[in-house]
Amino acid sequence: MNNTELVDDCLFCKIIKGNVPSYTVFENDDVKAFLDISQVTKGHTLLIPKKHLTNIFDYSQADAQRFLQYIPEVAQAIKKSDPNIKGLNICVNNGEVAGQVVMHSHIHLIPRYGDEDAISVPHVNNADDYDETRYQEVADAIKDNL
Repeated sequence: MNNTELVDDCLFCKIIKGNVPSYTVFENDDVKAFLDISQVTKGHTLLIPKKHLTNIFDYSQADAQRFLQYIPEVAQAIKKSDPNIKGLNICVNNGEVAGQVVMHSHIHLIPRYGDEDAISVPHVNNADDYDETRYQEVADAIKDNL
């Protein structure tokens, strides 16, 4: 990994460089996974690329292949680490409006132990606002940009 790909004022780049301590659970030339300091639930882990990318909108297909391939490996290790884990939220916040706090791409892997966990993923259902025509317009707008 080339350190010129890192940003001096980025917290996660500082963690990659070893300038800020972390509780590393996995690391190779491409990615680093470490415990999130907030520990929403026990084992809450962040997976970050060692290349500074602000968020998923900065990824090329090559970046995605290089960095995202480790999600299953880290997720499986988290699951195996505690027999009480019943599920796992995999969350990515892209941009401030979506709740991204550190502007270095990262994936939250949050173990779920049961219904009492202190996390909820809101489910909003706006289906009543859509008809066949509106669904097709949205789908076509996305397809036109692929």
